[in-house]
Amino acid sequence: MVVGAPGSGDGKTTVATGLMAALGRRGMRVAGHKVGPDYIDPGYHALATGRVGRNLDPWLTAEELVVPLFLHGARGADIAVVEGVMGLYDGMRGAGDFASTAHVARLLDAPVVLVVDATGQGQSVAALVHGFASYDTRVRLAGVILNRVGSPRHEEVCREALEGTGVSVLGVIPRASGASTPSRHLGLIPAAERRAEAREAIDSLATLIESSCDLPGIIALANDTSPLTATPWNPADAIDAAETDPLPAESSTSKSQGAPRVAVAGGSAFTFGYAEQAELLVAAGAEVVSFDPLRDEDLPEGTRGVILPGGFPEVYAADLSGNEMLLRRMKEFAASGGVIVAECAGLLYLSRELDGHPMCGILDAKAEMTPSLTLGYRNAVAVRDSVVTKAGERYRGHEFHRTVCTSPSDPVWRWTDGADGYASGRVLASYLHLHWAGSPALARRFVEECR
Repeated sequence: MVVGAPGSGDGKTTVATGLMAALGRRGMRVAGHKVGPDYIDPGYHALATGRVGRNLDPWLTAEELVVPLFLHGARGADIAVVEGVMGLYDGMRGAGDFASTAHVARLLDAPVVLVVDATGQGQSVAALVHGFASYDTRVRLAGVILNRVGSPRHEEVCREALEGTGVSVLGVIPRASGASTPSRHLGLIPAAERRAEAREAIDSLATLIESSCDLPGIIALANDTSPLTATPWNPADAIDAAETDPLPAESSTSKSQGAPRVAVAGGSAFTFGYAEQAELLVAAGAEVVSFDPLRDEDLPEGTRGVILPGGFPEVYAADLSGNEMLLRRMKEFAASGGVIVAECAGLLYLSRELDGHPMCGILDAKAEMTPSLTLGYRNAVAVRDSVVTKAGERYRGHEFHRTVCTSPSDPVWRWTDGADGYASGRVLASYLHLHWAGSPALARRFVEECR
């Protein structure tokens, strides 16, 4: 089932995460998914379900991969909950509802539960729900959860109004529930940064959903779906299919040389990543290990490649800068020909400095926080060769940051109204986030370069 809403801030994350945890309390194996390029909500989903949180994005991975990726993530689960993004029909700018919650719900042929903020509404709730239900009849709006309801009388008014819509009320959450998760400049604070508090919050959300929602009705709704006949996505098959893509000339060595060790940055400063990336690296023959740039003073022994994902290095700039031994080790690693791919936070970490704090100095760039948010999908073309891309190749990605980094004179990527990225030797760094399931050749090339 899909949890959607008329708009952002209506309570999707509260309901979806609480529902996952509440269903888990009933002994169900729950798979959590998030529509769109969100890295933070899946972290809460993972705590609520005990499984990896995953993303479903028709733009980043292609429409035809949404169902296979869903089946891969939901393998072995009793029920799958998909949290939507923004408003139900809000998709890519200029592309209708493409990549919206409604779009994914149609691809999955899944019922939608609409979370409606009832603040200041009575009869108007019915008009709102009727509009969303009739806007696109291919979307099965099967139930409503009313959020922030002020009183028993307010609930009664809303329920009476909704009787004529034919849409069931599956829950009523009171305004004084106190359900909230702390936020900062890019949204919620990641669960990995506040694990103990996040577990307590999720436990409270589960109790809230149990006390305010019709769980048997929601389970019945999720069971009333047609079987999906697609083949689940498989990283090994994706890597095999990418074999037709030509390798860079200097990276044509055989897989018989063993499994190169790839170190992926984690910890509180580097929390933005897609689970499929590591799965693809393993399928391509790598041994994947993790390290924490805040605490570890060296790379894992035998490291041949480093992945630096997105995250919040600006929040931890002083601590990252204070780990001088790892900064020097990273610079030595790059100078010796080590393979590095960095996205967003990784770009900042590789720069000379971030908000005045010295960083690795691998890139001749300076980064700093700004009040402006850069956010959006990008249809990028590689204008230069890099460690994992070739000039002329097209990739679908997205940007999400409140920092600026001095722009290179010869960027790696270009799109309609922008350019970005640094490539030098075996280092590629940019603000562009890529979902490697949409471009599995990236993983194969990365591992071959490590060899």
